[in-house]
Amino acid sequence: MQLPLFQGVSAKQLSALVEKMPFHFLKYHMGDRIIEEGDQCTHVRFVVSGKVRVEVAFRNFQVKVEQTLAAPNVLAPDYLFGLDTTYPFTVTALGECGIMQLRKADYIKVIQSDKVFLFNILNYLSLGRQRFITGLLDARNGSVVERIALITAILTTQVSEDVTFIYRQKDLCALLGAQRATLIHALDQLQDMGAIQYTTNQFNIIDLKFLRNKL
Repeated sequence: MQLPLFQGVSAKQLSALVEKMPFHFLKYHMGDRIIEEGDQCTHVRFVVSGKVRVEVAFRNFQVKVEQTLAAPNVLAPDYLFGLDTTYPFTVTALGECGIMQLRKADYIKVIQSDKVFLFNILNYLSLGRQRFITGLLDARNGSVVERIALITAILTTQVSEDVTFIYRQKDLCALLGAQRATLIHALDQLQDMGAIQYTTNQFNIIDLKFLRNKL
């Protein structure tokens, strides 16, 4: 009942749904690959126990963003619909991990069965879209700090843990449209504010809420 997309549903409704729909419950072990970048999103997938590590790699730069998602959580249901239904990231189990999944066609039946399910997915999709647009519009002066905050806000969730940017410095500069000295100054600013800790080729986000709200 705590899972995103199922909140607001009674225990009785949920029990009836699980009995009626062909949910699959899968177990993974440390290092098992749950989703490969480029896989088709054919199911709605939930993390129901344990944790997973999500890795997004930029195609034209040696820059990647990693984050941990803990149960209860949902894995990118926005890729169920639209023109592009391929996952842009990989998901790996961190230790013992449980995944519950439901085929897209069956999930559509769930949405049609009760308005609560419909509103949950619409709110989820709208929140992601609005966050992206708001971030673009609010990055008014185009500072490197704001660009880092924008990428973070788009690629993470409010409940993401252990968010890490791993990069080749010249590629991160190219991605952000910044000179090396400007990038270092921005990273120094964020570190001084207690938002990140950084080295030559990576930075770890210490205060995700602060950075996501930096725009």
